[in-house]
Amino acid sequence: MKKLSLLSLLFFFAFLSCYRNPVTGKKEFLLVSESQEIAMGKQYDPSVVASFGLYEDDALQKFINERGLKMAKLSHRPELPYEFKILDSPVVNAFAVPGGYVYFTRGIMAHFNNEAEFAGVLGHEIGHVTAKHSAKQQTSQILGQIGLIAGVVIKPELAQYAELAQQGLGLLFLKFSRDHESESDKLGVEYSTAAGYNALEMAEFFQTIKRIGEQSGQSVPTILSTHPDPGDRYTRVNLMARKAQQKVNRGALVTNRDGYLQMIDGIVYGEDPRQGYVENGSFYHPELKFYFKIPTGWNSQNSPTQFQMAPSDGNALLMLTLAQGKTLNEAQQNTVQQLQLKVQSSRRTTVNGYPALEMVSTQQTDANTQQSTAQQVIINSTLIEFQGVIYAFHGLTYQQMLSKYEPSFKQTVNSFKLLSDPAKLNKQPERIRVKKVPRTATLKDQLQEYGVPSNRLEEMAIVNGMQLTDKVQSGTLIKVLGK
Repeated sequence: MKKLSLLSLLFFFAFLSCYRNPVTGKKEFLLVSESQEIAMGKQYDPSVVASFGLYEDDALQKFINERGLKMAKLSHRPELPYEFKILDSPVVNAFAVPGGYVYFTRGIMAHFNNEAEFAGVLGHEIGHVTAKHSAKQQTSQILGQIGLIAGVVIKPELAQYAELAQQGLGLLFLKFSRDHESESDKLGVEYSTAAGYNALEMAEFFQTIKRIGEQSGQSVPTILSTHPDPGDRYTRVNLMARKAQQKVNRGALVTNRDGYLQMIDGIVYGEDPRQGYVENGSFYHPELKFYFKIPTGWNSQNSPTQFQMAPSDGNALLMLTLAQGKTLNEAQQNTVQQLQLKVQSSRRTTVNGYPALEMVSTQQTDANTQQSTAQQVIINSTLIEFQGVIYAFHGLTYQQMLSKYEPSFKQTVNSFKLLSDPAKLNKQPERIRVKKVPRTATLKDQLQEYGVPSNRLEEMAIVNGMQLTDKVQSGTLIKVLGK
């Protein structure tokens, strides 16, 4: 009888949850309504902004607002309350969350070489929204939670603590399927062509993406970490763009190279040292006036809300973030609640003269969740009261690996000190500077004339979307490095 009731409930639930996809016209199963999509976007947007920060450039922000709203009106869901924002991150990335929130990093804006490349990626991200890809992934998460309630054993991941410390940004990094990405590529071509852009440039940008990945030693950079191979996409998008242009049968399509390059002249490139930077194995934060050593050989990632460090094997995570609270005791209570910790021990101490509190914790687990002692996650936390603010170091690893990584945790925490070196405090960011070349020469020669060091020539060739051997004609605009 219970089985029959459950089956009836599921059929009823499925009936209520079917909707017609505005892009394909087909009926699909979805647990997230449009009003819920919009609410999700409004909920996540403040977290996105807090985690990455907004890039302060009124002209650039006006540009993406105008272009974004214009293209959104041509999409399959023009009625959504779209918002377009530039995040202050050097990572080459763009993404969208449900309800019409679309984000570009300053990193990707610096790598576009014309307005048409931007428009292609803009159309791609709007496509994720119109085809409800994020909402579909959220549906999968909801169904996964149903499975969890039913007693499915899920092994804890270290990364979940980083997400908890950032107020749960997991939605931003949902992995779209290859079908979703292909559909968004198609929509990117369709929308950008309808808006009057040359979508062939969208294909060209995939070549840039591929080269970024090759240069960094990764198979693909962040923007394509869950996407199809950039080389395959170049061929496919190129073909789709040509077909789309034949269908619209319109005159000259917009590329706008010079106008776009002039607009991004002066954009911050790479890490902004004012928000913290890594140099010679240490992390420095000029505005907050502290520094500490990074464990030797560990990778690191910086954001406005959190600095993360991890070894290459991924079996440990050390992060620094702000703790909520005016006192160490209050910060401890808030940390335990926020990260859902079970405290094993805690004690007062000092770190280079600053009041501190150390605690060792484990994850609070459900009674139905079975977990071996060796695989239990141990969290070593140190809260430090520094210049009226409380910072929290959290070192995470498995019980069986604690003896391996705990010395690295302690070494980093104990290196936390006041930053007073004027050279470190006054470090300025690099910026993209756009120059008109006075003579015809190879890109390599042009870059060298503007002082680009030899070990960064290939990097700047990628930023320009060219090869070092390409001939650059007199009067052409190129990107170089400056302050």
